[in-house]
Amino acid sequence: MAELKEVKGIGPKSLMLLNKLNIHTIEDLVTYYPFRYERFERANLAEVGQDEHLVIDGRIESSPILMRFKAGLNKMNFRLVTQSGVVGVSIFNRAFLKSKLTVGSNITVIGKFDKAKNVITASDIKMEPLSNTVKIEAVYHLTNGLTNKNISTYINMALMTYGKEIIDYIPNKYLEKYNFTNKKTALNIVHNPPTEEKRDEVTKRLKYEELFTFMFKINYLRRENKLSNKGLKRSIDKKQIDKFIKTLPFELTNDQNKVIDEIIKDLESPSRMNRLLQGDVGSGKTIVSFIAMYANFLSGYQSALMAPTEILAVQHYENLKEIFKDTKVNVELLTGSVNKVMKNDIYKELEDGTINIVVGTHALIQEEVKYNNLGLVITDEQHRFGVNQRENLQNKGYKPDILYMSATPIPRTYALAIYGDMDMSILKEKPKGRQEIKTYVKTNKEIKDVLAMMLEELKQGHQIYVIAPLIEESEKSDLTDVNKLKDQMKLAFKDYFKIDIIHGKMAAQAKDLIMKEFVQGKIHILISTTVIEVGVDVPNATMMVIFDANRFGLSTLHQLRGRVGRGSDASKCVLISDVDTKRLEVMEKTNDGFKISEEDFRLRGHGDIFGTKQSGDMAFKIANLRDDYKILLQAKKDSEEYLNDTTTDNDILKKEIIKSIKNA
Repeated sequence: MAELKEVKGIGPKSLMLLNKLNIHTIEDLVTYYPFRYERFERANLAEVGQDEHLVIDGRIESSPILMRFKAGLNKMNFRLVTQSGVVGVSIFNRAFLKSKLTVGSNITVIGKFDKAKNVITASDIKMEPLSNTVKIEAVYHLTNGLTNKNISTYINMALMTYGKEIIDYIPNKYLEKYNFTNKKTALNIVHNPPTEEKRDEVTKRLKYEELFTFMFKINYLRRENKLSNKGLKRSIDKKQIDKFIKTLPFELTNDQNKVIDEIIKDLESPSRMNRLLQGDVGSGKTIVSFIAMYANFLSGYQSALMAPTEILAVQHYENLKEIFKDTKVNVELLTGSVNKVMKNDIYKELEDGTINIVVGTHALIQEEVKYNNLGLVITDEQHRFGVNQRENLQNKGYKPDILYMSATPIPRTYALAIYGDMDMSILKEKPKGRQEIKTYVKTNKEIKDVLAMMLEELKQGHQIYVIAPLIEESEKSDLTDVNKLKDQMKLAFKDYFKIDIIHGKMAAQAKDLIMKEFVQGKIHILISTTVIEVGVDVPNATMMVIFDANRFGLSTLHQLRGRVGRGSDASKCVLISDVDTKRLEVMEKTNDGFKISEEDFRLRGHGDIFGTKQSGDMAFKIANLRDDYKILLQAKKDSEEYLNDTTTDNDILKKEIIKSIKNA
């Protein structure tokens, strides 16, 4: 297809501005969809109020008078005869229209009506009368220097000149099945809708196409992984695993046993494992990963467990040492703070195979790290790592099996799309002995009640997390910040209890030191931003207080709440907010992270599932996973059918889609 700069009207400046909007190709341009539409009904001048926007058609009664001003400004005036009377029309900087605005021509004028002067200041003039009583106009996201009219003109010019070259990604079978129009027609209608019904019809078709191609790619990658990703051959002694499980100081849940069976089948399979283990807060994902590493050890391979923070890596290391103390498993810790001499020893022992399991942070993927026979890679809180970091670790061995873990329950819709190329295991059941966390929604006026609840916990020797959404006060916001909260807590509790703060802008070593002191019980109240969302187990922390809770998504609140209730003592979470309390009440009703994530998804969309916007995730141009779930399911089913239909293997379209996947 031709380059964007070849579209008539797009010069160097316009090209640069379009690039700012992430429009780089003609396909980008014609699929730059409106984010909303303005609806104009043919106006009756007698019924239009002062300065109201209107659309009206009529016949030109007088020749336009052109006036020129300084700085290249110009204005045209003429009279228009409409069904509801004669009206004056003024339009700025459209001198080039003068020759077309001839007396007797029928036109449509869009603009603002000055009733007192009986004049319309036009924003646009269409050189044809209204075909309907309603005019629907597409509205686009803009950047300085580009108008809505510019975007619309460029799109329509591109469609007129290059429309035939646009690839229609829906196979004929499904175009016919759903009575969809061709893509060029659909694009013309979505940018220039004659009616709302027609617009909605083609919007559905364009959404289906986007989701069909997306799910085809996901299914294709999944199939390719299965076919081409030959994994490591293993023979695992399941009796040894059962014997090890019996030595654990707790009983596994049914969910844990089921997931362990799934992982062991994957390890024994000739195909490479590519599995996501989703577990609700406190559902026991970690022990499942430990058993997976033990199975991998029994078959003679090394395992690497990568954690997002050093303190979490240390916790995993200490737990592994304890769990495997009566076995021959050799566990080592590799993080940035390990001294150089010890690091060199670890590098040597990883390369000669002395170390069976290594736990660490991104230090595991440094160039110096070489493995003897890496067989299993586990990433904890996998969405915290970049794709490149995860791939670097996977490439350290010869096709090791991959297990991703996430404590962020993801709604089925979102998981289907973003993790469709992986197998998925889910842990919902809580281990025995874990108590439900009682949650309360309070207003700032009830702060005395909250402080009384906190004092009661502190008297029992327990510790408390306090969460603020900001690090420091900003002029534009009255949200409570960590420093202000520290002063308030010191005022309330005097010097009887040690209070400290932790936040994301602190140096890693400083954060680790404070978390270490909190783990050791030296800090009684830890005031924090969401940096503790994914953190260590502190069984003695039995209360979580979250200020300005309305600022967080429900899924983030659930993650934060999960930092307490790690021991056998009853725990509580208090959400403080003066607004949005109806939404927050969901937290009072359930501790089920999957239900909460579904509600969060329904209310806020996929961008907030992980608490922060995941730029690049789900970059759909017209489809919306929350609203278009039914279309997604149908597109998934159809794309699987099309992919697996061997009679279509020579389709040009199928080859085109596969080519786009390989070039991505």
